[in-house]
Amino acid sequence: MLRDQIREVLLERILEGVYVPGERVKETVIAQELGVSQAPVREALRELEILGMVVSEPYRGARVRGITARELAEIYPIRAAIEEVAGRAAAKALGGDVSPLEAEVDAMLAAADDGDVHRLLVHDVRFHHLIVEASGNGMLEQVWRSLRIEARTLITIIKVDSDLREIAEAHRPVVDALRDGHAARAGRALRKHIESFAAWVPEDEAT
Repeated sequence: MLRDQIREVLLERILEGVYVPGERVKETVIAQELGVSQAPVREALRELEILGMVVSEPYRGARVRGITARELAEIYPIRAAIEEVAGRAAAKALGGDVSPLEAEVDAMLAAADDGDVHRLLVHDVRFHHLIVEASGNGMLEQVWRSLRIEARTLITIIKVDSDLREIAEAHRPVVDALRDGHAARAGRALRKHIESFAAWVPEDEAT
């Protein structure tokens, strides 16, 4: 969809610093530049506001919202707890069939080899969503989605400039635990995975 394409263009610009925190993102300018009407640009900006990437101001439009390292750091303990619960339930529900998760790890590694951060992100988030979805807990999935995992994961990856293959390979212990079907072990593996990722968040930087 056109809206989705525009959202991805704007998100990439925000994350790469083309648009800096506090800068206005003008619908008319974007629409002219991309050769589209203002309607899909407006829709894309609304979605970015839901993601917490922009803030809308009456009569002034949207401006880029700064996300601090502290905000990122506060999200990870919550996410670790949620995914530990999801991992426990998913270990039983999957019945040892982790082929979809293995496919996502392979896709992450391929993206890492190509140096494609955004593609790696898509498969990273899909990997975790598959586990949350497999838990069968609708309320848990709703809370997980509310954390806006995609945007915050990408911000973390970009800020720390990590080895992309290391990020992909870090998912293997989770796959192994889920394959074994051991609920407690799977839960611990997911918690450890999320907590180790949280340790990469810079203490003093903001994006």
